[in-house]
Amino acid sequence: MQPQEPHAAPAVPERPRKRTGTIALSLIAGLLLGVAGTGAAWMLSADGASAGGGPEADARAACRALDGFDPATYAEKGPAGEIAVNRYAAADSLSTSAATGDARYKPLAEAVRTSRQRFSMVFRFDETVKKDLDRARTFCEDL
Repeated sequence: MQPQEPHAAPAVPERPRKRTGTIALSLIAGLLLGVAGTGAAWMLSADGASAGGGPEADARAACRALDGFDPATYAEKGPAGEIAVNRYAAADSLSTSAATGDARYKPLAEAVRTSRQRFSMVFRFDETVKKDLDRARTFCEDL
């Protein structure tokens, strides 16, 4: 009989390295750098008012949204109705933003908000809702 070689334990395969943590950290770092870079570029480019932003620009944008808003298309199915819904909502948001930044635009924001609140109670553009919309549009004429 031949002498037996000592029995070697089977080699344990190496565990693959987990790259998930490295990838996640890289993604987070990239995201943070991207946000920081965007913020720095925004701050360095100009302040909000001179870049076309600010309360006056928001008020004008709200008025443009109201100009394009037709209450008759609000309940329509399809693109015309969706456009009306979004313009009405945009006018509300933008006028609120303008009023937050400058109290001169508070009457515009109140008129648009009141018309939307009344509409949400009656689900139609009755005379009171239209009256509030007209008040907002009159404010826009004076801008």
